[in-house]
Amino acid sequence: MENQLQTISLQHHDAIVVAEQSIIAMLKIITSLKKFILRYKFSDQAEEILFFKHIKPQFMAQLIYHNRILHIHTQKPQGSRKKIYKYWLHELAKLNRYFHNNHEFYKYHRTGSNFLDHKYFVRGHYDVKLNLDTYYFEADSRFCTSHDYKVAKIMAHHSIKMHIEGQMALLNQEAANAGSNSNAGNNNNTDNAGINQSAFIWTGSKVSLIELMYAIHASGAINNGQVELHLFAAYFQKTFGIDLGQFHRTFIEIRERKTGRTKFLDMLKTTLINRMDSADELL
Repeated sequence: MENQLQTISLQHHDAIVVAEQSIIAMLKIITSLKKFILRYKFSDQAEEILFFKHIKPQFMAQLIYHNRILHIHTQKPQGSRKKIYKYWLHELAKLNRYFHNNHEFYKYHRTGSNFLDHKYFVRGHYDVKLNLDTYYFEADSRFCTSHDYKVAKIMAHHSIKMHIEGQMALLNQEAANAGSNSNAGNNNNTDNAGINQSAFIWTGSKVSLIELMYAIHASGAINNGQVELHLFAAYFQKTFGIDLGQFHRTFIEIRERKTGRTKFLDMLKTTLINRMDSADELL
C-alpha cells in the first residue's frame, strides 16, 4: 500500500489526480485484504483485536483520506484568497465537529486505553450504547467491528486537518509575498544585497528535507518551538523551492523505517565530522 501511494504521489502533482488514483489503488488493496482475512483464522482474541484496532484502520484511513481530499478539492470555489480561505475554515469546522461528537472514543483512542477493546474490536461483540455509526449495521460483519472504522476515520481526519492547514498556510504565504513584492520598490535595505533567494534550491531528496524539517521543529530551536508545523513546512517550501506534498505521510514512513530512522541526520553528522577532521589536518 505504502509503495503504491508513494509512487502515485511522485508521478502526479495535482491533488485531484493523486486522490483519484489513490482511491482506485486502495479499493483493490482493501478487497485483497478482505479476501485474506475471510480465509484467515485468528489464533486468539488478542490477535483479532490487534488487526482491527491497529492494522485494518491504517488501510481504511487512506481510503477515507483520499476520498475526502478528492471531494474538498473538487468542491473548492474559485475566487479571491479570502473566499478560498473561508472555504478551508468551513472544512476545518466539519472535522472539529466530528472530534467533538466522538469525544469519549477519541479520548479512549488517543490515551491508548484497552479496557473496552473486547467490545470495540472483536467481531460481533458490539454494544448499542457505545455510540455506533450507522455504517456498522450496513457493513460486512465478517470484516468489521463496531469501532475499527471509527479509528480509521479519526486517523484520516488528522491527516485531512494537516492538509487543509497546509493549504491555508500557502494562501497566507502568497498574501505575504504579494505584500512584500508591492513594497519592494520602497525597500532600501541593502544588508542582503547580492543574495538571490531563488539561487538556494534544495537538491537533496524530498524525504531528506522532511526529515530535517521535523528534526528542527521537534528541537524547539525556532521561535522556542512555538510555530505550527504546517507553517514551518510552508516556509521550507518557499525557502528551498520545493513542494513537500503530503509531508505528514512521508514522516509516518520515516518513523516506521525498520532500520536507520534518521538516515539523513546521521549522514549530516558524519559529513560534518569528516570536515572537522579535514580541517584539523590542515592546521
